Amino acid sequence: MIRRAFPSKYALPKSPIGPADMVILLGVFLLFYVVARVGSGFFVAFRPPVLQPKISLDPANLPYYVARSTLRMFIALIASVLFTFAYGYIAAKSQRAEKVMIPLLDILQSVPVLGFLSVTVTAFIALFPGSLFGLEMASLFAIFTGQVWNMTFSFYHSLITLPKELDEAATVFQFSKWRRFVSVEVPVAMIGLVWNGMMSFGGGWFFVAVTEAITVNKKSYTLPGIGSYVAKAVEEKNLGALGLAILSMVVLIISIDQLFWRPVVAWAEKFRMDKSAAGTQATSWVLDLLRSSKLPRILGHQWRSFRRRLPKFKLKMPKTPSINLRWKRRKPRVNQDLVFGIVIGTIVVGAITTGWHIVDQEVPLREVGSVFLLGLLTFLRVICLLLFASVVWTPIGVAIGFNPKLSRIAQPIVLILASFPANFLFPAATIIFLKMHLGLNLGSIILMILGAQWYVLFNSIAGAMAVPNDLREMAANMRLSGWPLWRKLILPAIFPAWVTGAITASGGAWNASIVSEVVTWGDKTLTADGIGAYIQKATTTGDAPRIVLGVSLMCVFVVLSNRLFWRRLYALAETRYRLG
Repeated sequence: MIRRAFPSKYALPKSPIGPADMVILLGVFLLFYVVARVGSGFFVAFRPPVLQPKISLDPANLPYYVARSTLRMFIALIASVLFTFAYGYIAAKSQRAEKVMIPLLDILQSVPVLGFLSVTVTAFIALFPGSLFGLEMASLFAIFTGQVWNMTFSFYHSLITLPKELDEAATVFQFSKWRRFVSVEVPVAMIGLVWNGMMSFGGGWFFVAVTEAITVNKKSYTLPGIGSYVAKAVEEKNLGALGLAILSMVVLIISIDQLFWRPVVAWAEKFRMDKSAAGTQATSWVLDLLRSSKLPRILGHQWRSFRRRLPKFKLKMPKTPSINLRWKRRKPRVNQDLVFGIVIGTIVVGAITTGWHIVDQEVPLREVGSVFLLGLLTFLRVICLLLFASVVWTPIGVAIGFNPKLSRIAQPIVLILASFPANFLFPAATIIFLKMHLGLNLGSIILMILGAQWYVLFNSIAGAMAVPNDLREMAANMRLSGWPLWRKLILPAIFPAWVTGAITASGGAWNASIVSEVVTWGDKTLTADGIGAYIQKATTTGDAPRIVLGVSLMCVFVVLSNRLFWRRLYALAETRYRLG
């Protein structure tokens, strides 16, 4: 009998893909299907008030509503990242642009979303007549404005506090602007950008609840989503539906943390300034799955092969003698600065004149003074928020950032707390306030803290994680502890990150005032004295002059705070407290 020899397992051809690749392919196909299925609802017919989406409290509809809101959040996040890189880079690299872009950024992040919606809802609906896409664009724009400012501030501040040795190395090796950007500037900013991205994404849920069910110009609009589901439950006093929505949000936040943010945080660990703590880096089962997959390497190889086959074009510019170039650049620079100042001054004066003309026609002068006093009350609430967040959350953030094991445990808890829309809890808070006969003038401070305190925590975590481990080891060798450790190492090291967190928290607080100074439960409404309540009332009734007055005075408070306080702290962080 002849025995047939079978080849060994080592001689058999290996499969180009493995089990990890099959799981990833299945996940990608499922993701594409869900995006296509849910995204098709963005383009249905829309002709209010006859034809517009209706919200049902049937629990069977809740998964679809959650998916619609989640898709809006990720679209806004992608737009926010692109805006962050462009805006932050220009502001950091151009001193002339910085003088306008950073104060403007501070104003924009502090102007309440509802102030934007009064204009953007009408504009986008008119831009896409007969389609729900116009209302979707208005919602996306509002969520974008709720996410982008914190990330932009973080990236800008990372660029202006770039360690000197990295800047000098890039100069010595003659990196191009693009090479410096992708190899030095973005990696240095990555840890802070990721943690601020998480914070911005979590804060975006706050605005989802506002934009999916809103009344502007005495017209009510709703979009399918978990925010409108909660608004419907509050309107009908349905505690069961409200509890189900809260549970769904918790499950959703944990899922997004496991499938998206935890892998991103673990991946960002490679951008740490030092590698001595590599053995205790954050881990993620999703990232491990991706790293064990062959698909990324195969696709990367195919992409590189494709790029090599592309024709290469080189554009040759005529050389200009250096002497003539210097001569031409000297004198026009003064003229350019003069023109720039005239243009900006003209725009500012024109905006002030136009705003005053709109307000002066409808609003008496004594009301302007009373609205200014309302702004002072809201400003005091913002100060209370900053004091509370700095005293309570800064030490906690440092403890989490210094301890990778604690970070792995605390990250999902912190992310749930920060991502959970605080205004989902406002109805429950309203019931408590009504039972305790507690006025909203005090209660709105609590609601504002719930919505904006997390910016300080997340930036404290990011700042602590960016501290080189050799500095911490040196402090341990010197047996520093307690207040000396904080004074000599921790506070100077995290100060730039704390400034970013505090300024974004103050902006978030001004934004949160629009919903924290007016809360409802069914037919019961509590109102606080403040400029946020004033703007909300004007927006609901479509009173354009009072909207302009409220938003303008809020901008005055923000600009004064920026000029007198925050800019000085930014300069201090840039010149004195920077790593490297």
